[in-house]
Amino acid sequence: MSEADAWLFAPANDDRPPDELARRFARLFRGEDGEVALAHLRALTIERRTPPDMPEAALRHLEGQRSVVAAIEALIARGRR
Repeated sequence: MSEADAWLFAPANDDRPPDELARRFARLFRGEDGEVALAHLRALTIERRTPPDMPEAALRHLEGQRSVVAAIEALIARGRR
C-alpha cells in the first residue's frame, strides 16, 4: 500500500500497523454472521440503484456510505492475504 492510500485504512492517529487492522477486520467478518452482515451493507450501499431524480445531497451521502463499505471490503481482502 502506498503512503498516499494509507488514510483509507487507518486514521492518522492510529499507532497500529495497517496490516494488523486488516487482519482484525478479516476476523470480524469471517464466518456466516460476518458474511450476512457484509452482504447487508453491500445491499444498502454498493448494490443500491438510485432514481435519476435523486437529490445531489442524497447522492453524495450514498457515495460516502459506499466508500466506507468499499474500505471495509478492502481491509477484509487485505487481512485474508
